[in-house]
Amino acid sequence: SGTVTFNGETWTNVGVRFKGNSSLVSSWSSGSLKLPLKLDFDQYEDTAPETTDQRFYGFKQLSFANGFGDSTYMREVVAYELLDQAGLAAAHTAYYNIVLDYGEGPVDMGLYVAVEVVDDTVIDRAYGDDSGNIYEADGAAASLAAGTQGQIESSFQKENHTDESDWSDVEALYATLNSDLRTSDAAAWRAQLESLFNVDDFLTWLALKTTLQHWDSYGSMSHNYYLYHDPETDQLDFISWDHNQVLGGQPGGQGGRGGGPSRATSFDLAEVGDDWPLIRYLLDDTVYQARYVEALRTVDTLFDTDTLTTRYQQLSSLIEPALAEADRGAFQSAVDSLTQTTLARDEALAAYVATLR
Repeated sequence: SGTVTFNGETWTNVGVRFKGNSSLVSSWSSGSLKLPLKLDFDQYEDTAPETTDQRFYGFKQLSFANGFGDSTYMREVVAYELLDQAGLAAAHTAYYNIVLDYGEGPVDMGLYVAVEVVDDTVIDRAYGDDSGNIYEADGAAASLAAGTQGQIESSFQKENHTDESDWSDVEALYATLNSDLRTSDAAAWRAQLESLFNVDDFLTWLALKTTLQHWDSYGSMSHNYYLYHDPETDQLDFISWDHNQVLGGQPGGQGGRGGGPSRATSFDLAEVGDDWPLIRYLLDDTVYQARYVEALRTVDTLFDTDTLTTRYQQLSSLIEPALAEADRGAFQSAVDSLTQTTLARDEALAAYVATLR
């Protein structure tokens, strides 16, 4: 429980906790107190009734990324902007300087990236309705691979409707995805799959994920996405999360733990196996393969070096003045590196798409 002050206003009995996996462990292991945080403004409403439905400018929750693996502080921001431009549900972001008093006086923790929380405001804003089931995927069954059905409940954490012991929509997706119908009657399999899952939006995400080298998600890691059961379409939608290590972000940036851009995939995703059936089974289907190619062409138009470089310059003008003088040289070097990586990915995607014509 903590107190938050901002713009001369105060919020009391706010839930404060650490968040993250490698971003938390690696930061702590390296001796840094700049840890990723999550705030919940009515966490303690049962014991502090005055905070019932307490909100921070309309937000119940906010997630604060500490810049782990990304000394530009731009990757989260730009990735979510690209997802939004591609027509996908995506969090909004903002920059904050955080001063934390954990009992020994105020400590300036520096710059953080605030990220809108999916199950708080993202879904309601994107869909105009958040009454459908919301799941956070994290665990073995988040791969949806054959043999993981028994772990669906533990791998898809309910973010609403928590009193209902019902994962039937995810179970139906798992069953259809792994059904023998896929090889015996592909048209029927596609029809059944699309009645349960927003395939086209997933393929758009997949094209963008591959371009961004978003290795820390579905396809190599069984976490960092949500599923939302949209009541309007009666389909599960795939919603991407946690993008601090896209475009060459270095997981070893604050102490370093495993993974990294070496897990990024080729544009044809040929190396992805059956343990990631949403990728392998869809791209093995000629109809979905063609739709994926069209998604790559769309992303090729969207992912433009000149446009992104201009955006990096705009963000630099916000970020650099907030950094300590001693950190500004390294920051500019990191931005230059991000710009070069962006150019390389833009050229690689254009070259690959050219082979498909």
